Amino acid sequence: MRKEFQMTPDELKDIMEACRPVPMIMLQCGTPSSPQENANCAWKSLAEKYGFDWESVRPVSGKDRHYFTAESAAGQGESPVTSANKAMVAEA
Repeated sequence: MRKEFQMTPDELKDIMEACRPVPMIMLQCGTPSSPQENANCAWKSLAEKYGFDWESVRPVSGKDRHYFTAESAAGQGESPVTSANKAMVAEA
């Protein structure tokens, strides 16, 4: 079931920072993660927190970047959202 989620400002900031290009510095430790890999990691972390499939995320037309829809993760009921994190979950 697809649901609508609202990220907190800090969560959106983390996603946006993960998408930024990483300076290419050739060190002995190897090449850095790409912006796509960093963004995927940030979405996976958010998906684990709220209980949705990170690969199903879609923007909500007509709303700002804090809002998105996603499918509930397999085997999960309601997402573990609390009033403390100020995230809104509504049926899409």
